[in-house]
Amino acid sequence: MSVQQAMAEKEICLSSHPANIVQIERFVEAFRKDHEISEDVYGNMLVAITEAVNNAIIHGNKTNTEKQVNVCLQRQRNVITCIITDEGEGFDFNQVPDPTAPENLEKEGGRGIFLMKHLSDMVIFSNDGTHVEIQFRL
Repeated sequence: MSVQQAMAEKEICLSSHPANIVQIERFVEAFRKDHEISEDVYGNMLVAITEAVNNAIIHGNKTNTEKQVNVCLQRQRNVITCIITDEGEGFDFNQVPDPTAPENLEKEGGRGIFLMKHLSDMVIFSNDGTHVEIQFRL
């Protein structure tokens, strides 16, 4: 099997307008159909990737429609990797408040990274948080 056959890739680039988040569902669904991904993994992928893209649009790029969010899905054998990059200034991903702490339970936001970490097998932040890699095992 060649390297090209071992890896399949799909990519989308969005301007940072919150309405563009709806494109992610179609994007992930198309990838799921191409790769026969189970409903359970698909559901986890959809929520985690949507949260990451939402964070990139709102917090990373501050909904500046001049800035882009790039989403790349790759499959290598039994692992799906999603890479989300934004053009923002980044953030300290080690200082994100715990949404399960009593003082944060009533807050409206702040659960995106928590959901990403709990619905995937691995989340890696790099480049000051402007580059997020999320992995799902099949």
